[in-house]
Amino acid sequence: MRPGDPPDEAEYRQGDRGEHAVEHPEGQHGGDGERHDRAPVAARARRPPERRAAPGAADRAPRAAPRRRWWPRARGVPGRRPAPSQHPARRTAAGRPATVGRRAGETTSHGAATCPGGFGTFGPVRAGRRAAATGPGHRDRGGMAAEPARQTPCAPGPVVDDACLRPLALVRAADAAQVGGKAANLGELIGAGFAVPDGFVVPAAAYLAAMDEAGVRTDIAALYEDALRHAGRPDEVDALCARMAELIRTGGLGAALEGRVATARAALAGDGPGPVTVAVRSSAVGEDGERASFAGVHESFTNVRGDAELSARIIGCWESAVAPRAVAYRAERGLSGEPAVAVVVQVMVSAQRSGVAFTADPTSGRRDRVVVEAVLGQGETVVSGAVEPDTYVFSAPDPHLVSLRVGHQTHEVVRGRDGHDVTRVLDRERSSGRVLDDAEAEAVARLALRVQEHYGRPQDVEWAMVEDRIQLVQTRPITTLPDRGAATTPDAAGERDTGRGVLLVSGLAAAPGRASGRVRLLREPRDGSRLLDGDVLVAPRTDPDWLPTLRRAAAVVTDQGGVTCHAAIVARELGIPCVVGTRSATADLPEGELVAVDGTTGEVHRGAAFVVSDAPAPHRHDAAPSVPSPRTGTELHVNLALPDSAERVAALDVDGVGLLRAEVVLTSALGGRHPRAVLAAGEADGFVTAMAAAVGRIGAAFAPRPVLYRTTDLRSNEFRGLTGGDRFEPVERNPMIGYRGAYRYLHEPEVFGMELRMLAEVRDRLPNVHLMIPFVRTRWELAAVLELVDASPLGGRRGLQRWLTAEVPSVLHWLPEYVGLGIDGVSIGSNDLTQLVLGVDRDAERLAELYDESDPAVLDAISTIIERATLLGVPTSLCGQAPSRIPGFVEFLVRAGITAVSVNPDAVGSARAAIDAAERRLLLDAARRAPGRRRTR
Repeated sequence: MRPGDPPDEAEYRQGDRGEHAVEHPEGQHGGDGERHDRAPVAARARRPPERRAAPGAADRAPRAAPRRRWWPRARGVPGRRPAPSQHPARRTAAGRPATVGRRAGETTSHGAATCPGGFGTFGPVRAGRRAAATGPGHRDRGGMAAEPARQTPCAPGPVVDDACLRPLALVRAADAAQVGGKAANLGELIGAGFAVPDGFVVPAAAYLAAMDEAGVRTDIAALYEDALRHAGRPDEVDALCARMAELIRTGGLGAALEGRVATARAALAGDGPGPVTVAVRSSAVGEDGERASFAGVHESFTNVRGDAELSARIIGCWESAVAPRAVAYRAERGLSGEPAVAVVVQVMVSAQRSGVAFTADPTSGRRDRVVVEAVLGQGETVVSGAVEPDTYVFSAPDPHLVSLRVGHQTHEVVRGRDGHDVTRVLDRERSSGRVLDDAEAEAVARLALRVQEHYGRPQDVEWAMVEDRIQLVQTRPITTLPDRGAATTPDAAGERDTGRGVLLVSGLAAAPGRASGRVRLLREPRDGSRLLDGDVLVAPRTDPDWLPTLRRAAAVVTDQGGVTCHAAIVARELGIPCVVGTRSATADLPEGELVAVDGTTGEVHRGAAFVVSDAPAPHRHDAAPSVPSPRTGTELHVNLALPDSAERVAALDVDGVGLLRAEVVLTSALGGRHPRAVLAAGEADGFVTAMAAAVGRIGAAFAPRPVLYRTTDLRSNEFRGLTGGDRFEPVERNPMIGYRGAYRYLHEPEVFGMELRMLAEVRDRLPNVHLMIPFVRTRWELAAVLELVDASPLGGRRGLQRWLTAEVPSVLHWLPEYVGLGIDGVSIGSNDLTQLVLGVDRDAERLAELYDESDPAVLDAISTIIERATLLGVPTSLCGQAPSRIPGFVEFLVRAGITAVSVNPDAVGSARAAIDAAERRLLLDAARRAPGRRRTR
């Protein structure tokens, strides 16, 4: 057996010496099994258990030389073994010793010596799982003897047991709060008898202790809160993250921890020749959980050699927790608080083949499928999306190959002669051949199903094959499955396409859903500022550095990658349709082309094809709250632009649509042509019919909840981009404050009239759809627009609500007059309001740092609008991006007295929670201020 190879299942069962067994010197011994859930930290310190051979082990194989000890001998204890009577084993009610726990929520009660200065080998595995049985030769699945422990003092320095290094063999799923999700799952796999490369964990508390020791932890925490607060402003986030990374590098590991890490790495070599090469991987607290995968967000390093490089890579993992992509991900998922990062150090396996296995189809949600992806060389090429892997789909629970797609792998990553990663170009024969034969792929599928059986839920498993032996290097819950049984193909869902255009490219269906938008070709994450909200992102491939840009995309299409790559996982979490592995999207999709992306079939068509369905579209499995959502006095609405997502979004916990953007629906119904060109061609009736079908689909999905349809507010430069637009549109130097909004309607009443006809048709069937007029500058302008509405078929509709968007600061003066003209509600458009209050063009990159929706002047304008509207008796809403991006903004709105908050679909859960928390704080504050309230002593 080579160093780093884990023992087989028989070795785990018998407790024989395996690569995961840790050699303990005579006199070191394990815990007594007593619970210490509420004991002080110092009282919970333990010495490591004694390494004892299993019965009969000496008869089966010669005894190997003991490993070097990488934990310190506790001071003042010269190795004397205590009498058994000193530490009686914990027994069950029937008087029998408790058994060793193997599954999630179980543990041994091994202890650990702490080290001078507060760092030791591994902290005591938490009480609360079953205690280990004691007795000669009894050991847990990691090969550790279960012996009574002694509490030993540690000097000098305080005992910090959570900061102690821990062998993976002693980690279990319940330790995730200390060692992060990745490490906890790896240790759990070892305990369940799976083959996992040997290693140890530097817990999250070690990072915090190192930063405390360096005196920078408080500064990092403050900078991190600032970064979360400004998550929507990339330039500011980049600067804050760079400062945090500098502080982490300045703090370093500290001499004590650095020494412990070096000793632990040397111990991994065992009897092997030369220093061991390791993989160093981040394991953040909260990572690989059921709510958030953190797929690819934090750094991992392979083929690390030497102590200096190992220390540098651990620091690199710590830095990745404060990188811009990590901040963007945490902000997107509504995660706050100080980031805590553990680090896993494992023996590096030199994989000839590797990949990922999903125990449910990640795009369709089918639990009776296993999807295996495989590449040559190391697995980073498949998870990063750098190549298109082979894809094998099996039935479940009894795996039989259902389908096979041979990928397109141009290169592989392997270990070079110097021990570091090298990229090797593949010849045509190897790049076009299969990576696994049927039997090998089936073996991977069966192994993944065993992992699922252990955890009791679908898993995303990363594997590596070394000389035909499969080892597991990661597992995590699948966070993005659609609902069970949700239909995902047009035939299955009873769907029929209407007006589907020419097929432009096709690839792998990586994230379900359909979306339309204009193609934006981007090569690097730094080009992300060119992507406008609602564009289709087209790139060679995407990795987690693209996350701030992905949040604004209507859909994602890439040349490379597979359905299990990090970008696909993140797209599914965001609810964005994604097609990967097209091989030619960047060449075949023209910049600015209007396209329809079908993430369910993996196709991209010309034009915007809407789908009429007899069945509701699937929505993200994780979008459904695990507990009933709180009922709040402040309503929560959603911003929407795409009819394709209507049913999915309508299933969320929202009170209506606070902003239905007309622009995507309108340009699709126009077929990419300018509306005046459509009128000139006599095709207005067809336009109205197409628009009514799309808007009606949204209205029906949300009925009887209100839907506020904001009439078209394209700027002149955007209208010029439509076919024939150059014949009708002026060339403006600053179209952002030019020919747009209500003023355009007065000069193009025929175009505005088509929208009013459409709304009249929709309201005949769906009276929950209402009108919202954008970009109103002054009273006479609004009065003239309302006259057009009253003169149209829409004007006579009873119950029609007429709203306006408060985007121009003049609303502060004119609001009473607007209400007097018959306005029924005010929706604050914080995006435009911010740029006009501050005098900043939000499209100007050089002014990006000035654009701040949380500027006191902007906040004062918003609160004044809410206050005046409330006094006038009309409801208020806010439909900009600020509630989705800026922590604390929702509470500001609630305290200001807003009627409703409207957010993007991906922010619904966090916004509802923020509203509930803000209302509770308001009630608590009111109770505390109540007269006559008695104070308690």
